Amino acid sequence: MAHLEHPLQQLLSLRRQGIASGIYSVCSAHPWVIRAAAEQAASDGCLLLIEATSNQVNQFGGYTGMQPAAFCDFVFAQVRAAGLPKERLILGGDHLGPNPWRAQPAAEAMQQASIMVSEYVSAGFTKIHLDASMPCADDRQQPSDALVAERTVILCKAAEAAAAPGTRPVYVVGTEVPTPGGATHSLEGLQVTSENAVAETLRVYREAFAAAGLEDAWSRVIALVVQPGVEFDHDSVVHYDRAKATPLTRWLARQQEAIVFEAHSTDYQRPAAYKALVEDGFAILKVGPALTFAMREALYALEDMEKQLLPVAQQSHLSDTVEETMLREPADWQAHYHGSLAEQRLLRQYSYSDRVRYYWPRPAIAHAVQTLVANLESTALPESMLSRYLPAQYVRLRARQIAGDPVSLVVDRIKDVLRVYAAATPAV
Repeated sequence: MAHLEHPLQQLLSLRRQGIASGIYSVCSAHPWVIRAAAEQAASDGCLLLIEATSNQVNQFGGYTGMQPAAFCDFVFAQVRAAGLPKERLILGGDHLGPNPWRAQPAAEAMQQASIMVSEYVSAGFTKIHLDASMPCADDRQQPSDALVAERTVILCKAAEAAAAPGTRPVYVVGTEVPTPGGATHSLEGLQVTSENAVAETLRVYREAFAAAGLEDAWSRVIALVVQPGVEFDHDSVVHYDRAKATPLTRWLARQQEAIVFEAHSTDYQRPAAYKALVEDGFAILKVGPALTFAMREALYALEDMEKQLLPVAQQSHLSDTVEETMLREPADWQAHYHGSLAEQRLLRQYSYSDRVRYYWPRPAIAHAVQTLVANLESTALPESMLSRYLPAQYVRLRARQIAGDPVSLVVDRIKDVLRVYAAATPAV
């Protein structure tokens, strides 16, 4: 059976022709974020890359409660509603490996990881980030590049076996993988991946794939995860400095293999940085927390308006409900937010890492959001008030570019983040 070239391989072909092409990857499972991304892609006429992480979605449901097939159905529904042709959608699996089971011995964790990878590929995910970089319970130290590559080969075999006839996944590998969702450590002295490190990583993986008879799969390794010198923590951002990344850029230009770099934690960079990253070979830009951060800003802005428009008894009390729920159920933020009680409260609301994103599906919070939306759908939002709280949406509403219902306002605020990424990765 003939195999069609994957759209991301076509993207790499453009780069070999000297066209600085790239794509942003939306890493979120919130329906409004997916809606915003699908509408943005439909408007721009470009590919849409949506990724789920191993913690969000796995064979046990992850923190979203969705298995891979259910996540596919969920995304497909949003894509259809946005009018985006299904063939322009790419589904990816991020950090697929033993991470959810790293408290177990490596053999058990890898068995579960292999099942997860198989389910992702069987469900229709075609961009697979194989990440076996984390230590498991019986690892005495951080796994070496060789051990990570050996475990990656196990995961790749599972993916290849699960691929439907006529389809071939593309892969992303790498051992210098930033912390998902932002750093929890000091950002001082953040180091760009060195030329020697990336060359050694590529060599180790290439040899491991060849030893396992996976040469064909290796031809579909499209990207290496490296650290380009971008990161964020609770209240600060390390901005891209292309001069520091020059050795990596030059190394990539010398390569004969058709690969690019994948950059994680690119949230909150200045707009010019994204264009520079793409030009320098960091052609896959991951964004996640910045999208739900913008969504939270919009929801709280709407709540501030609600408080002025409706009596207290009728109000949603959204922010209070979020705070009460996070205090009652602290598992998803407590290990990340430190300091005094007042400092922790500020982090729960405003941290760039946006741990509140884990809480939106909780019943009490979901009910408060529904109440807020219902209240504002039945109450006329004064344009002059919208100008204060959501000024960019105010401008678009007056220009009749967006609808004025509360959900459309929130979705458009999320698009403010996506528009910056889209400007750096134009459709080609």
